[in-house]
Amino acid sequence: MKAITKVQAWTVTNGIVENATVVVDGGKIVSVQSGGAVPEGAEVIDGTGKILTPGFIDAHVHAGICEEAVPGAMNAVNEDTGAVTPSVRAVDGINPSDEAFRNALSAGITCMQILPGSANIIGGIGAILKPVGHIVDKMVVRAHSGMKAALGENPVNWQGGKGRFPSTRMGNAACMRKAIQDAFDYRDKKKRAEEKGEHFSIDQGMEHFLPVLDRTVPMRIHSHRADDICTAIRICDEFGLRYTIEHCTEGQFIADYLAEKEIRAAVGPTATSKTKEEVRNKGWETLLALKKAGVSFCLITDHPVIPIETLPVAAALAIRAGLDAETALEALTIAPARHLEVDDRMGSIEPGKDADLVLWGGDPFDVRNAPELVLVDGESAL
Repeated sequence: MKAITKVQAWTVTNGIVENATVVVDGGKIVSVQSGGAVPEGAEVIDGTGKILTPGFIDAHVHAGICEEAVPGAMNAVNEDTGAVTPSVRAVDGINPSDEAFRNALSAGITCMQILPGSANIIGGIGAILKPVGHIVDKMVVRAHSGMKAALGENPVNWQGGKGRFPSTRMGNAACMRKAIQDAFDYRDKKKRAEEKGEHFSIDQGMEHFLPVLDRTVPMRIHSHRADDICTAIRICDEFGLRYTIEHCTEGQFIADYLAEKEIRAAVGPTATSKTKEEVRNKGWETLLALKKAGVSFCLITDHPVIPIETLPVAAALAIRAGLDAETALEALTIAPARHLEVDDRMGSIEPGKDADLVLWGGDPFDVRNAPELVLVDGESAL
């Protein structure tokens, strides 16, 4: 049991608690009280003059698959054998020894979603994990966090550039529709075989699609340009699927529509150069427009596109561009937790949630400040 005392607790969902005592035990937050008593036998961590936040969450990275200092084919995040590869699982390609996990902790990041890349229309399933440990299976929070999909330039260039279908945006949409329809057909055939007691050959890729069809997990669709975002919405609505928009670079042009559709967007990486045509309108104004329209969004690094440890820097730059600090904090905590559907466990400082906490000597959005203590499940991780 630990008690962090006399700290300013930025709870996210219940405001700022001054002179707080935050008690953690068994990997969970037990209590958050102003001037609260320290339980007998608890290890006391003096938080005088310090700020306590929930651990930050990066909802879209490729850490552990795209490893630091590992070039070429052994660093591939795309299964480059076809446009539709739903059998691929991110969890099977993660190296827990990747330096990115230590770098994440150094920035106060205690949870992340690792996804396959965006070269394929259907790229495989993502995983949510905490960056602590040496065995992926023990790091995982959720091994199937959604089906990664992609629209826009990446699949066109990657697939069409190799003489494969699709080679146009029209082809992208057609390919995605076929993949989803194939999954529905598979489910129907499996159900009929089970009802008749007949043998049925299992397809692992189609099995990964079943939770998407059942709306247990969402499609997570890479889409930068406004028209690609609208195509993602159109297709998922046609099939009645849940989905998130990953990147949402031109979201400012259709912010009201995204609000109408109750979209959850993972925005970024914004602190990059404009490396391709579809991100030519990239800028911090996206966040301001989404905020004004009431769209739920979180900030992402897309590591290694920008290093995962720069996530708080991205938030600071967004604040400099006009985003209010409260929303910026939410975009690193409760918003990504909701995006990943783990907000029952993390994203705020509340009793019953995982004790993923970061102690700062000063404002977390002053990039001169680094975490002084990082707790993951109540244990020191930094």
